[in-house]
Parts: sequence; C-alpha cells; structure tokens
Amino acid sequence: MSFPTRRRPPGRDTRRTPGGPGRLGRGAGPGDIGTPGSDDGGETSGGPESGTITAIKSQARDPERVSIFLDGAFAFGLGRQIALDEALRIGDDLSPERVAALRATDDIGKATNAALALLARRPRSVKEVRDRLGQKGYAPEAIDAAVARLEGWNYVGDDDFARYWVENRVAHKPRGERLIAQELRQKGVERETARAAIEAAEIDELSAARELGRQKLRAYRGLERTVAYRRLGGFLGRRGFGYDVVGPVLDELLAGW
Repeated sequence: MSFPTRRRPPGRDTRRTPGGPGRLGRGAGPGDIGTPGSDDGGETSGGPESGTITAIKSQARDPERVSIFLDGAFAFGLGRQIALDEALRIGDDLSPERVAALRATDDIGKATNAALALLARRPRSVKEVRDRLGQKGYAPEAIDAAVARLEGWNYVGDDDFARYWVENRVAHKPRGERLIAQELRQKGVERETARAAIEAAEIDELSAARELGRQKLRAYRGLERTVAYRRLGGFLGRRGFGYDVVGPVLDELLAGW
C-alpha cells in the first residue's frame, strides 16, 4: 500500500551557535552552558518560578536537554533546541509568564517525541495517540499541539491508519468486515472512514471464512455434526462474518461429516 509522503520531523539540533562551542543564544558569553554534574536538576519540579538565569547546564542523562538555574537554584529542564530557539542566556530575567511558556513549549516537544516513539512501533489512530499521551500524563494542550504537529508531518491520520489496519487484518488475521469495522470504531476512526477503507480493500469474506473454518475444523474431529456445525458457526460469527457467508461455508466444510 502507499501512504502520503511524510515530512521529516526536525531532529534534535546540536549545532554550534555564534556564541561559541555549545553555548546558547546569540552573543552568549563564556560559561553560558556548564558541564553536566550531579546538581543539574534532572527533571524535577518545585524550583523558582521566575528570576535571573544564573546557569544553563547540559543534563548528564540526556545531553540534548539542559537545566535552567534561576538565582542559583535549579528551576526547570528544557530541550536544548528550545533554549537555542529562545536565545536564552545567562543574565536573562525570566518572568513567571515566560517560564510557564517555556515549560509549555517543552511539554509539546516531549509529547511529540513520545508520540513518535509510539508510532515507530506501528501506525496508530489519532485517538490511540491521544489516549497514550494522556496516560503518560501530558496536558491536553500539549497533546493537541503534538497531534497537530504530527498531522502536519503526515505521521498520523485516520485515513492512512484505517487502510493500514484493514490490509494488515486481511493479510495476517482474516476476519469479517463487521468485526474490522468494529475494531476501527473502537480506535476512534469515524464510521465513514472505516467503511471507505474496508470497501477499498475488496475483502473476499467467503475465502477468508473458508480458510479460517478449515483451520478450526481440525479441533472438532470426532464431534457429532450438529455440535461441530454449531461451534464452527459460532466461531466464524465471532470473527465478524455474517450468516450469508457462514451458512455456505458450513455446508461446504461439513459436507459428508
């Protein structure tokens, strides 16, 4: 199957700035970014909500993040690229509003990275991405912004996801259209979107039910025909096949039983 071309998301930026190796912001002076240490603050909260930047240190556990110190105390962690984009420098005064805005921007970046890690395993519906980010504790505003960013990169979208899901089911886990549609609805895909993906796949339900029935029938050897008929019919029904498909398959597979 083919998907729309995905725009490559911007990666972590480790470029050196005009202020010198590893320094942040234009005109940054010597020592604007310190070496990692045990006092880099990690990602804990509860620090000052405003003040003057007295240190910007690379974090020991993640060199692509920095710790911002205000008035000598650790205040918050920040993505290095955000610090570069915001041209943060030692000596800058940060108001409570500026600190809150920086943290919100950082949360969006972290939510986006978490979603990308999730999508690297397999495609997801928009609802799945939102739900997983919510479970990780991201604020609704950060989730909204991260999803919008991913949609702009064509990394998430229910049309593409529905096509992927249907084709994956047909190839690896055959089942009826009814069950596939139900699965997509549970993942937040609109009914019309699910129906369009199913119709485009042109699923041969009769062949799929026949193959599943043959595999399952091995477990019913030795049973009376009426018992095998009932059990196999129930099995295929639970796999999403309607009686217009199940009936002919049962008659075919159990002929001469």
